[in-house]
Amino acid sequence: MSRTIILIPARMASTRLPGKPLADIHGLPMIVHVQRRAQEAGIGEAIVATDSEAVQAAVEKAGGRAVMTGSGHQSGSDRIFEALEALDPEHRIDTIVNVQGDLPTIDPAEIRAALKPLADPAVDIATLAAVIHDPTDRTNPNVVKVSGPMLAAGLMRGKTFTRADAQGAGPHYHHIGLYAYRRAALERFVKLPPSANEMRERLEQLRALDNGMRIDVAIVDSVPLGVDTPEDLAKARAMLGG
Repeated sequence: MSRTIILIPARMASTRLPGKPLADIHGLPMIVHVQRRAQEAGIGEAIVATDSEAVQAAVEKAGGRAVMTGSGHQSGSDRIFEALEALDPEHRIDTIVNVQGDLPTIDPAEIRAALKPLADPAVDIATLAAVIHDPTDRTNPNVVKVSGPMLAAGLMRGKTFTRADAQGAGPHYHHIGLYAYRRAALERFVKLPPSANEMRERLEQLRALDNGMRIDVAIVDSVPLGVDTPEDLAKARAMLGG
């Protein structure tokens, strides 16, 4: 039987919203809201992976679990792999879901949806996308677009990830940076050097595609709010009531 863990990387280095993981949302740090949404997905324990003792203390004060990791990681995937090896040296866990620590309003059902593509044993990594409805998102370089053949209702083979303008009639899809990895795929991925495409587009997932790894995409209803600025934080507070 598959054993799944949800790991939430969190660091304090945000420049646009200093101290972001600890930003208060109705009396709880943002990272705690994310962890609780992840736990509500019901697919495995949700654990925060951080290099900040303040984040660890806040998570544990709220009754959650956190694990300390090194501070030199270049990406969240590197951080969660260190956490995984520390938490599970016996390699009992075989599926890892990486939930970004700035998604306090994410629907737990969308976290569960990330496991759907892994029902196909040929898939190494699974991720999410939603249809782009706002025309301005088609030309926004901060909106990562994913395209590829549709495999079945709600499932796509991820062939291209890009910040470039979406071309053609569509539908076009907004990639959501939440991933589910087979353990062997995560281990292979973090040991690969960055690829030329990855560095040009500043998209880590291109490293996987450039090395022959398969990424399939579950289509969900909406893009969760990522909190990067004080304005985003105000939106999250409003969405979560009060």
